[in-house]
Amino acid sequence: MRIYYAVVEQDGDSAYGVSFPDLPAVFSAADEEGDIVTNAIEALRLWSEDELLPEPSSISAIRARSDVLAALAAGGFLVRVPLIEDDTRVVRVNLTFEAGMLDAIDTEAKRRGLTRTAFLASAARKEIEAAA
Repeated sequence: MRIYYAVVEQDGDSAYGVSFPDLPAVFSAADEEGDIVTNAIEALRLWSEDELLPEPSSISAIRARSDVLAALAAGGFLVRVPLIEDDTRVVRVNLTFEAGMLDAIDTEAKRRGLTRTAFLASAARKEIEAAA
């Protein structure tokens, strides 16, 4: 999993604009502060479907850039944006759960019309992205 840094800026009451110093052609926006990272993850994921992404710069390299310094001085801020790259390989794993937890997972997966694997993958993706 790669972590990219994005600059978030807002002009008055407008939407939040999100740009990636490492990826000048990738941008996103969010009307609500709580949607900034989610929308940025989606923009990054969509871009990575068609383009080869460079390795992300370190936070110190990002902070040293003059364009980033200017954005931060004007009130912008940085956010971490994780990219879980799609990989078509399927890997079999063996997991151990407490029986009650496994029953709860299976019940919720069935309620949502998902397999256990799809439910666990979705839950893991949401947790990883929320931790950014």
